[in-house]
Amino acid sequence: MAKNLIPVVSPEVGLSRYLREIRDFPMLDAEEEYVLAKRWREHDDVESAHTLVTSHLRLVAKIAMGYRGYGLPVGELIAEGNIGLMQAVKRFEPDKGFRLATYAMWWIRASIQEYILRSWSLVKMGTTTAQKKLFFNLRRLKGQLQAIEEGDLHPETVKTIADKLDVSEDDVVQMNRRLAGADHSLNAPMRVDGEGEWQDWLVDDTPDQETVFGEAEEMGKRRDLLADAMQTLNDRERRILTERRLKDDPSTLEDLSKEFGVSRERVRQIEVRAFEKLQKTIRNAQIDANMGG
Repeated sequence: MAKNLIPVVSPEVGLSRYLREIRDFPMLDAEEEYVLAKRWREHDDVESAHTLVTSHLRLVAKIAMGYRGYGLPVGELIAEGNIGLMQAVKRFEPDKGFRLATYAMWWIRASIQEYILRSWSLVKMGTTTAQKKLFFNLRRLKGQLQAIEEGDLHPETVKTIADKLDVSEDDVVQMNRRLAGADHSLNAPMRVDGEGEWQDWLVDDTPDQETVFGEAEEMGKRRDLLADAMQTLNDRERRILTERRLKDDPSTLEDLSKEFGVSRERVRQIEVRAFEKLQKTIRNAQIDANMGG
């Protein structure tokens, strides 16, 4: 699937024009989507794949807009999200019984987040799972706590955020300082005479190309495993797990109990069962991959 089959955001085609253009692509109903996905999967019909991609460009733009707070051009975020969308279309299995948008959201978010993490490597972003979680949730929680404009956070705020995200208070303090420091342009002049830029004084901690490729390949494998494992869940399990474990602002047990007409305890049981099923599927896939290798 060639990338030039879809519109792109560029200096010549601004964001507003791009958003107008993608609104011209029709949305698909479930039956249309199924037929197109089958044609692509069984007959490598590129036109069908193109239609699947273009009908979801608005979804990518919507998700990308949610990451504007990281100081990167929205056009670049959209471009990365579109790559994730194309990967989702390539791997989508329509016979699993759910819509492409549900599956594609995983790939779109993952592509955008990986791009942000790569772009922020100059400030030596932490890359553990907990630090990534903190990185992508700290701004939102600061906004909820009305602490966006603060420098160092108040101890009470630090404790609240640390408790919510299950990380140490020191991690919160250090990440907040990194984010605050990186909000200033790395290209800003250091002195009034304009000579020298902040980025000139940053130590280059960028790993070599082999390391970057190896990490990207490993992350891609994990992402593939997770995306495939999600398809083993039924609609209700997938919905509850996504709402409870994977959203920036998780739904409450009460909200989901009303949505599905069951008790909060039943929602909790479904969540736990779905998570265990996901873990088992991923673990088995990893074992199979290791035995095959």
